[in-house]
Amino acid sequence: MRLRLYHHRDGTRVAYRETGTGPPLVLLHSLGLSHREWEPVVEPLSERFRLVLPDLPLHGDSEDRPRHPYSPDWFAQVIAGFCAETAGPRPLVGGHDVGAELLLRAVADGLLEPRRLVLMPNRLHRPDEHARKRALWRGACKAAALPGLDRVLARGATLLFRPAVGEKLSAQRNPAARDLLRHAFMDVAGNGNRARAWARFARQWPVQPQRQLLDAYPRIAAPTLLLWADRDRAHPLPAAQEALDLLPDGQLRILSATGFLMAYDDPVGLARELISFCG
Repeated sequence: MRLRLYHHRDGTRVAYRETGTGPPLVLLHSLGLSHREWEPVVEPLSERFRLVLPDLPLHGDSEDRPRHPYSPDWFAQVIAGFCAETAGPRPLVGGHDVGAELLLRAVADGLLEPRRLVLMPNRLHRPDEHARKRALWRGACKAAALPGLDRVLARGATLLFRPAVGEKLSAQRNPAARDLLRHAFMDVAGNGNRARAWARFARQWPVQPQRQLLDAYPRIAAPTLLLWADRDRAHPLPAAQEALDLLPDGQLRILSATGFLMAYDDPVGLARELISFCG
């Protein structure tokens, strides 16, 4: 895969990989990971699409300087600009977890008009299923803004999110998920800039359920695929079923025996559904 850089109008740098030929398909990864979340499906998808895999800001090789706001609105603007630049004005787009939340925000705010939209498990309009754990994570991130704690907490993150955690995120306990976590956190230890930027992100990312999406779903004109896992405890199926009832052109597909890391649990099924819907 070729490594490229997108420069947003405010100077933000988004690193992305692309491979294959055909209509461009942009896939956004989940919180804390990187473009490698999609590695198991790169080969089959690149045979049908020009696959575009960015590292979200604060992740992988992308922007992590603390001078940016890292607010949801800022993220949505960056992602919308990135998609338009790399995949055209009416792109095929998909996202998982925070990547899906960003796409929803960009579409709801009129910043992005996708030709087709794929939403993989995310919290949608529902409360966070792991609110207590997320609150602890948020508190640790905020503490990184205090002088002297940024590098300490950055190093602590690598100890907390060790490679074994990746395997636990896979319903099939796929050992390859260890490398996913290893890669995602390999540049975090001692990175004070990234820790301070994460502190900004943690202060501004919404905690409460995004109930405004219930009014936004009926306005999403693009055909929308809700592609869900049946063993992802962080993102239960009822949220997708509720959203499906409000989407004008939506469909729901469920991959059985998959957890948070769908691409590692069932790469054949995930690729099949994406090709069927987008291709």
